[in-house]
Amino acid sequence: MFAAVAGLAYFLSNSLAIENYFSCFFPLPIVISSLRWGLEASRKTVVATVLLLFTLSGPVKASTYLLMHGVVGLIMGTVWRLETNWIVSIILCSIVRALGACGYVLVSSFLIRENILALITVNIHASLTYILTAAGVNTIPSMGTIYLLFGTLLLLNCGFFVFLLHVMYTVFLAKLGIKPSLRSPRWLDRVM
Repeated sequence: MFAAVAGLAYFLSNSLAIENYFSCFFPLPIVISSLRWGLEASRKTVVATVLLLFTLSGPVKASTYLLMHGVVGLIMGTVWRLETNWIVSIILCSIVRALGACGYVLVSSFLIRENILALITVNIHASLTYILTAAGVNTIPSMGTIYLLFGTLLLLNCGFFVFLLHVMYTVFLAKLGIKPSLRSPRWLDRVM
């Protein structure tokens, strides 16, 4: 049931080009199935959703869902089910989301036969050189610096996204009457 909801929601939002607005809801069915029925149910939900998307829209959309949302929902549900700390959960989910984003870039690069990662690093290099020149620093940043900056920005982006997912899912599940196994922070308890 949750696999069908997740797959159809992703398929419709992708077809209507509103995926960016609803992307925060795509891991939710996996997290709910993990909290209600266990880790095996969440794995089955991910597999069923990916197979449904593979049938409806092909391997590209199925792999995109798996990399960007499916594995994040699986890890989040697993960590919440195991009653781990919020900080550990956010860090693990951020790393998984960042790896999924890199995998998405690699799959897209392969499909369009263009090295998107090289384009990203060239643009970061040009922007950083321009900023340093405008600040009066006459140096050219090394590629190690560029990759470090890219990785840091990617992890920050994924970290903020996953933090918002944690807050939103905690509030949403509390309103549904599903007690998340993960203990929420005190400041969030006071707000709710």
